[in-house]
Order: sequence, then C-alpha cells, then structure tokens
Amino acid sequence: MTHAVLITGAQSGTGFGIARHFAQQGWDVFITSRRKEKAELSAKTLADTYGIFAKGYGCDIRNEQQLIDIFQDIDRTGRFVETVVLNAANMGFDPQDPAAGQDFWTVPVEAFGEVFETNLVWNFTMIRQAALRMREKGKGAVVFISSNTAYRAIPNRAAYSASKGGINALSKALALDLGPYGIRCNVVLPGTIKTQRWVEMGDKQIVNGKLTPIGDISDFEDIANACWFLGTDLSKNITGTELIVDGGMSCQLFPRVLKK
Repeated sequence: MTHAVLITGAQSGTGFGIARHFAQQGWDVFITSRRKEKAELSAKTLADTYGIFAKGYGCDIRNEQQLIDIFQDIDRTGRFVETVVLNAANMGFDPQDPAAGQDFWTVPVEAFGEVFETNLVWNFTMIRQAALRMREKGKGAVVFISSNTAYRAIPNRAAYSASKGGINALSKALALDLGPYGIRCNVVLPGTIKTQRWVEMGDKQIVNGKLTPIGDISDFEDIANACWFLGTDLSKNITGTELIVDGGMSCQLFPRVLKK
C-alpha cells in the first residue's frame, strides 16, 4: 500500500524539507499553503524529483468548507492520508522586522488573536478532517510543530509562545481522545531553524550556534527526521509526547558563552 502524508505550510522552508524527506522515502505527498500556485509548484518539484504522487492546495484559515473540499479531493485520488504534519503557523511578529515581535503595549488585540486562530483553531479544524478518515482505517499519526519557546519565552512573542504551549496541551488532549481509534498525536519542538528569514536577520538573530550546548542550531533535515520518526510506525507505541530539537538550547539555565 502506498503511504501518504499531508504537510501544512510546506511550499518552502521547514515544511518543504519535511515533505521532501517523506517523498524520498517513497510516500505520496499533499501540500497546503496560503498561496496555491506555490503549493502546486512545490508538489510538482517533489513528484518530478522522486517519482511519487504529489499535489498542492491553496488553503485559507477561516474557510472550513475549503478544507472539506481538499480532503474530498484527496479521497478521489484513492489515497489515505495516514500522517498529518501541522507545520503552518502565524509567527506572531511584524513581517517587516521579525526581530521586533509584537509589542505588548501596542499590538492590536485582533493581531494577537490571529496567532491563536491559526496555530490552534485552524490546526484543530485540519486534524478533524484527517481524523475522520483515520478513524475509518483505525490508524493515523498527527505531528504538531510547536516550539521550545512554549517553555522558554523570548521578548515580545507572548502570543506565539502561548499558542505553542496550547499546541502542546492540545496534542496531549487529542492523544487521549483519538487514541481509541488508533490515532497518535505527538509534538516536535524546534528551536531556531536555519530558515531564509533567520539568515536575513543578520546581526539581529536572536539565537545562533554560539548559544547552544551542541554548537549549532537546527537545519530542515533535523526537523524532518523528527517528524519522520513520530509520523511513522517507528513510533507506533508513542503518543502524547514531545520531542525537543534545539541543539540543547532549552536544557541550560544560561548559555556557556555568557561566562566568558
């Protein structure tokens, strides 16, 4: 049987790295993005490169019917999405200056709430559509992408940190509710990742390899490996747990470099 995975926000960056890893292992891949054309292009790249079936979809939050339509379209391909990786997120900062975050005193309440709407409400909506199919098959895996900032806060990112903490709690709750149907729910907690945005921040980078015990931060493959483990039968008896992938950043009281 051909395995299939759906990854949200996978048109580029970390999400595409996760999609690529599954494709390399022969899995069919479905990608969602806010921008349909980019999702379709990324899916075509995976299909052409790895000889698997891949399809991209535009996906907007607040549009549950669109999500229903996406899963019905997947049904028509005859494929069963047995793993969902929830990578898409509202990062809770100003796109023009990621280092600035959201200022507590001035951030509009609507902007604060949008972080939760994307990171929690929309993830719940996505999972429910996937779980309806998983329940029929008696098998499935949900992998949330959270963040180590759920436990170690950073300045001006209250909405982001709180929403990621909510993801950790939601995963545990769903592990309990969906476990009887053979559906597992787990969380990957990355630290800083070598994204294009991180590179472009230059001297405004909040975290780099100098600050971590292992001397490096994560690349896309580090996160993809964790998702592969939790999203496949390699972890068939693991549910309701968290896997931190941050070079040891969150295990220390303070970085060693501060002692110098």
